[in-house]
Amino acid sequence: MPLHVSARHNSILQSEIRSMTLACKQVGGINLAQGVCDTPVPQVVQKGAQDAISQGINTYTRYDGRHELREAIAGFYARHYNLAIDPEHEIVVSAGATGALYCACQALFNAGDEIIIFEPYYGYHVNTLVSLDLVPRFVPLKTPTWELDLDLLKKTLGPNTRALIINTPANPCGKIFTHAELTAIYNLATQHDLFVITDEIYEHFVYDGHKHIPPMSLAGARKRTITIGGLSKTFSITGWRIGYCICDTLWAQTIGHFSDLIYVCAPAPLQIGAAAGLDSLNRDYYSEMAQSYQKKRDKLSCALSTAGLTPFVPVGSYYILANISKIPGDSAKERTLAFLHKTLIASVPGNAFFQGDHGENFARFCFAKEDSIIEEACKKIESVRW
Repeated sequence: MPLHVSARHNSILQSEIRSMTLACKQVGGINLAQGVCDTPVPQVVQKGAQDAISQGINTYTRYDGRHELREAIAGFYARHYNLAIDPEHEIVVSAGATGALYCACQALFNAGDEIIIFEPYYGYHVNTLVSLDLVPRFVPLKTPTWELDLDLLKKTLGPNTRALIINTPANPCGKIFTHAELTAIYNLATQHDLFVITDEIYEHFVYDGHKHIPPMSLAGARKRTITIGGLSKTFSITGWRIGYCICDTLWAQTIGHFSDLIYVCAPAPLQIGAAAGLDSLNRDYYSEMAQSYQKKRDKLSCALSTAGLTPFVPVGSYYILANISKIPGDSAKERTLAFLHKTLIASVPGNAFFQGDHGENFARFCFAKEDSIIEEACKKIESVRW
């Protein structure tokens, strides 16, 4: 007689990102699938963590994180965005941005609540909702520039809608939500009394003169905004799992208690390393990083075009969605596997980011790699024509 399991047991599958990473490893290819960000960790961040370990900062932290990191986050927002954040009551450090999102959803929503997600989406956002018995409702962005379809958003809102998730800059398409779009979204959120959860993990990866706008900076937005951020991408420390949320004190304590219950705390000495980076690295670090990544983006976009695959050149994040319909195959998975075996370059099938069959002609490529890796990958891509 089979054992009974939860209804969600079969609803959460291994992500296509990790699946393609394994396929890439099997053939000894170059992994442009997973956003592992294997560029160097800043020395000040490394030293901060090493010193913390040597000084014995190796035990549990307070439920909402070390005060050094909370104060560093508040200081960063004051310097870069002119936003005053209370480090004692409005910041919760958790196990990565994904952990912060999970705990926020635990604290704020009930099973059956509906959450708006813009498509193309980051699969972990969807799976987080599904794992908590929340209901994602999808609003596709308009190609080719991924504009907000405000009329469609209005039609998708329903009596059970409780929140929207905004990923800006966005994974996988690199969209940066404009001030006009954010204003329209917040007008609707105010009318319908909705939370707005913002994933801003790629806030420093912006190109072509574009600027990241923290949605909480809009007039009247603070109370309903749950800002999700982290240092994984900015400092190339994806394995450290240092993320946070910023929100009104009304919500922060309960979110922090769920973080304590689920994760206990993010690694204490690594929090100190992240704080050292936020305190020490100036604007030049972030602008030079963006300039460096823009060059990587341009090289990879050019290589994809040369190979006959049309890239949607992003203005943010460090991913490129490309049209791979010229590659033989009946699905995005078949096409990305064919591409992998032909070029030894791994990408992510587009169906990981779209509902239905809308993603079958897309693949996502990550350019968060050392320049030498990008150069080698581009040569392999340009060696074929589709």
